[in-house]
Amino acid sequence: MPRLRLALVQSNPIVGDFAGNTDKIVAAAREAWDAGADLLLTGEMALSGYPIEDLAAQPSFLRAARAAFEALPARLVAEGLGDLVVVIGHPDGPFEPRLLGTSNAPTAIAQNCASVIQGGAIRARYAKHHLPNYSVFDEYRVFIPGDELLVLRMKGVDVAVVICEDLWRDGGPVARVLDADAGLLLVLNASPYERDKDEVRLPLVTRRAVETDTIVAYVNLVGGQDDLVFDGDSVVVDGTGAILGRAPQFREHLLVVDVDPAPAQPDHEPPADVLRVEIEARGDEAGVLETDVAVLPDDREQLWNALVLGLRDYVEKNGFPSVVLGVSGGIDSSVCATIAADAIGADRVYGISMPSRYSSEGSVDDAADLAQRIGFHYWVEPIGDIVAVIEKQLGLTGVPAENVQARVRGMLWMAESNRNGHLALTNGNKTEVSVGYSTIYGDTAGGFAPIKDVPKTLVWELARWRNEHAVARGETPPIPENSISKPPSAELRPDQTDQDTLPPYEVLDEILERYVTQRLGRDDIIALGFDRTTVEFVAKLVDRAEWKRRQGAIGPKVSGMAFGRDRRLPITSRPAG
Repeated sequence: MPRLRLALVQSNPIVGDFAGNTDKIVAAAREAWDAGADLLLTGEMALSGYPIEDLAAQPSFLRAARAAFEALPARLVAEGLGDLVVVIGHPDGPFEPRLLGTSNAPTAIAQNCASVIQGGAIRARYAKHHLPNYSVFDEYRVFIPGDELLVLRMKGVDVAVVICEDLWRDGGPVARVLDADAGLLLVLNASPYERDKDEVRLPLVTRRAVETDTIVAYVNLVGGQDDLVFDGDSVVVDGTGAILGRAPQFREHLLVVDVDPAPAQPDHEPPADVLRVEIEARGDEAGVLETDVAVLPDDREQLWNALVLGLRDYVEKNGFPSVVLGVSGGIDSSVCATIAADAIGADRVYGISMPSRYSSEGSVDDAADLAQRIGFHYWVEPIGDIVAVIEKQLGLTGVPAENVQARVRGMLWMAESNRNGHLALTNGNKTEVSVGYSTIYGDTAGGFAPIKDVPKTLVWELARWRNEHAVARGETPPIPENSISKPPSAELRPDQTDQDTLPPYEVLDEILERYVTQRLGRDDIIALGFDRTTVEFVAKLVDRAEWKRRQGAIGPKVSGMAFGRDRRLPITSRPAG
């Protein structure tokens, strides 16, 4: 049987950085060539970054993308890499505007493509067929779908090429792989991380390999892009479902794998809608290759790594020198500070303790303990005098006075952000964001929310895991035990705890999972055995907080239903049961 050596590069592109992204691809091509690879496969839109959103509607952006793409073959030749087959993901356009499907569908001028480069030329091009329009994806709006399957014949093997969603759809291009007699299927992907997504993604790749009786090479991007985190986890699976190679999560990596696909039948004629292109692969025989199969860490470590990568790339790709956040000694700010230190180093993290007259001595001590354990920059800015002036001038008491405390704190860390160029972090978790347990323009102030998509009960679990992880490595646990064990409190009035106004977090998160993530109605949740009064109270809080969420900072999406692009609801409404 013929043997092909594949190189799958899970790169971390920056949207619009064509020069930098090209450099990554060329460096991967050099590494692949030196490793004896016949073919290099990149992720979806590796040349431009993903998603490009409405940049796909800008002719100037598309012209720049095309210029970068058309310059790549000559550069590969100049680098001595012209004989390597490179299958690269990129946008293409601008084309004449076309309506997508119906008379009132939006126009599009771009396509999401995979192209084949070899010998200083662009040998073939494939346009993505199925354009997702759900969750965070909005491709139907901005791309023109393709309708032709691409098959490369190299070393006597027919190699089919598809892009991401084309693999997921039953009856799509993958259904034609058998008709095309392909022995190998290349899949370019930009598949964002979600908790437990591997329980869906790998079984899908395995099922497609078995269904089509082909070897499937699935390559994914890695890195943070605004509120998305791509985890890599590229994999090669054979027709029996066995894993031949797997790349690690959350870091750039070149996965090199030898595969032995079934040879093409010499007299087989592909269907009319299949473009088959003859490709001359390198002729020299490579040596024996060791199997490269990464082992995924447990779910908590995967989630932590996703949060760290999401914050790191937002800071680095947007040019922030450092981050600033309020540290109260509570669990949320402690976890956010630890994520920040893991992401960019403690020396680039600035934490401010801002006690009011209601702050307990223990909370101030816990914040100082956190700073000492981690080693970030830390100082104390008491807010009592500032708050007193505002309360006196406006005659505030009760909740308005409580909110002033939160807003003064937000004002202080935003002032530090302005003065020093720090990215301001906001510490709210998904539970608080869901029910509006926050002060708009106060603790919601900031540019990035590291745990915005992490429920409160999971925040505690992550804190315990991170401390256990430190102990296992012989390091000091970063989060004070008291911050984990004490009852959570905003400390805006005497002896306040969160449970003065909210149900226990164990109950609250269970209800929110059903109301927000599973989209069940109130009556449906009550029918599952939850208390009617509690369910109606929680649902009302969620509905009323939509206006706050619209103004909140972005944060890493790590669940199947994150606030933002996943969930788009009217602010003004009267929801039924």
